[in-house]
Amino acid sequence: MREKWGIAHVHSSKNNTIITITDSTGSETLAKCSGGIVSKADRKKGEPHTAMEAAKRAAEEASEKGLKGIHIKIRAPGGHKAKMPGPGAQAAIRSLSRSKLSVGKIEDVTPIPHDGTKKPGGKRGRRV
Repeated sequence: MREKWGIAHVHSSKNNTIITITDSTGSETLAKCSGGIVSKADRKKGEPHTAMEAAKRAAEEASEKGLKGIHIKIRAPGGHKAKMPGPGAQAAIRSLSRSKLSVGKIEDVTPIPHDGTKKPGGKRGRRV
């Protein structure tokens, strides 16, 4: 029988990390977990330790449903916001690779604007 593979979508901003594991087409969600599910303190949702716990929980739930391997897609907020993933992304990848699931490829899928709307802030930028 062929091994069942899936995709782990890791959305990491500076405030939170959300991990969603889907089947290979991306249409059916097998497991999901976030920093808010693991830690109720708002200031801790974006930390690496919380991201590791969330990734571990999601990987366990996915392996229970028969998944053998995953491809990882990392996403930062993107657009006019930050183009770099938050501090939880690296920790989540490390935790996913240590789980029972084997890791295929890791790719960055951060959305990049192709000259869309104007960046917020006006002519002189945001004045603080």
